[in-house]
Amino acid sequence: MPKGYLIGHITVKDPGAYAEYVARDTPIFERHGGRFVVRGGACETLEGSTLERHVVIEFPSYVAATAAYNDPEYQAVADIRRRTADSVIILVEGTD
Repeated sequence: MPKGYLIGHITVKDPGAYAEYVARDTPIFERHGGRFVVRGGACETLEGSTLERHVVIEFPSYVAATAAYNDPEYQAVADIRRRTADSVIILVEGTD
């Protein structure tokens, strides 16, 4: 079964408040089998335009990634991200 991925492109507007989001989202994603593959770090946009920060979370399956995103506890925490950052969140199925 192919893995599932949540991919976030984010520009943080309020770093102090955004830190609470980071602290609270991690245990929720981990409960769903999520593993952070990319979380910030150095990056370079080679073509096009994007936001400043990038996050990739790998899940055992697309279904698990969907369940993590739709988890009511995560959605409550996601409101912090929505208030403190501009973001694009993508759900994608892996190749194998």
